[in-house]
Amino acid sequence: MSFKTTLTLAAAATAIGLSGAALADSHGHDDYADKALFIVTSDSLQTQGMAMILANAMREQGTTPHILLCDAAGELGVEGYESETELGPRGVKPEGLMQMMMGEGASVDVCAIFLPNTEYGEDDLREGVGVAAPGPIAEMMRDPNIPTFSF
Repeated sequence: MSFKTTLTLAAAATAIGLSGAALADSHGHDDYADKALFIVTSDSLQTQGMAMILANAMREQGTTPHILLCDAAGELGVEGYESETELGPRGVKPEGLMQMMMGEGASVDVCAIFLPNTEYGEDDLREGVGVAAPGPIAEMMRDPNIPTFSF
């Protein structure tokens, strides 16, 4: 089932009062909306922040986010990195939201080419941040049951 079809069915189910879980059970998808892949590449503080806010909102709704940090966003995975400013209205930083989600079950990796193309090594990553292997990420991207979002 395509993501668009799933969204259409979810909207129809909501209109008639079925929950997403009920919809999933009725179509045999036990892991309906269980996972989502967030690919963050932007160096924009607001874009990084919104990616983390949306990933967290999905986590609160029962989805387990997998966050892939590439290019400039890879810095979020580096121990000691801190964004220059906090985002309003709640005074949060993208790396703070990311770390909070990691404590709640989200997984975070830097892209496979991030470390070899920076001065950082694996020892420089925050605790719990891994290095993505292309194969498993490609499998997630190909899985029609795992939506992929890019920021």
